[in-house]
Amino acid sequence: MEDMLYTVPEVAAILKTNVDYVYKLQKAGLIRFMKIGRWKCRKAALEEFLKKYDGYDISDPFNIKEIS
Repeated sequence: MEDMLYTVPEVAAILKTNVDYVYKLQKAGLIRFMKIGRWKCRKAALEEFLKKYDGYDISDPFNIKEIS
């Protein structure tokens, strides 16, 4: 069965970034997480995030800019 929930380190690995940045994305409300022991992100929520912010600079999750 395909993994439906990802931990913060797994999300960081998928996005090829670090866990601190994933926590920033969470705090900014860009990726939805749930707390089940540790923070978990649904696969669908991660896919939605990637689709929504394709073509944007989200280096600073609190100051998102469209890439021209």
